[in-house]
Amino acid sequence: MSRQRPGMRPAGGRGRRRPALVALLALLGGEGVGATAVTVTAAARTGAAASDAVVVFEPLEGAAPATHDTATVDQINKRFVPRVTVIRTGTAVTFPNSDHIRHQVYSFSPAKTFDLKLYAGSPKVDVVFDKPGLVVLGCNIHDTMVGFVLVVDTPYFAKIPPAGRITLELPAGRYRLRAWHEQLAGTPPARAVEVGQSPQSIALTLDLDAARDTAAPWP
Repeated sequence: MSRQRPGMRPAGGRGRRRPALVALLALLGGEGVGATAVTVTAAARTGAAASDAVVVFEPLEGAAPATHDTATVDQINKRFVPRVTVIRTGTAVTFPNSDHIRHQVYSFSPAKTFDLKLYAGSPKVDVVFDKPGLVVLGCNIHDTMVGFVLVVDTPYFAKIPPAGRITLELPAGRYRLRAWHEQLAGTPPARAVEVGQSPQSIALTLDLDAARDTAAPWP
């Protein structure tokens, strides 16, 4: 779309709106309309909250709206912050280094292989995660640094907070619900969920193994 000089009116008169602008205004004005609150509670078998578990709702009817998202994974005190990040396929992620030492962030995961050469501050480029799957992050300088980026093909996802409960706003329809946690001892079966007009609650019990030395795969 070409820029107009200050004071210039769009061609066709003051009252005429371009179709793209009308569509954008309708989208912004209708955001959340028709969505239903779905509350997910995730806990370990011990009853403790399954903090940092990821829940993903995959629509079974129609395509989800396209997005062009960005995300940030920082490096603080030789840790990835947040440790677990969930994003939609195509999201550009920046990896700033807030430490006073240099880091070299990399991943050998099939879903995204990359290597950001040793740097301080902010890297020169973002990393675009263009395939779904689990990406394990590491630092070539500090072996104890481990993080996870879960890339999914849906905009309907959330990470469970320390309280163990999160609420999403979902359009009515049928979904496949999947859950993941780095300490999963097994793969929980996907669950069919139908969202209507009334709020609903879903309780998940996850079998977690704190002694697990490798991250559970994405189911």
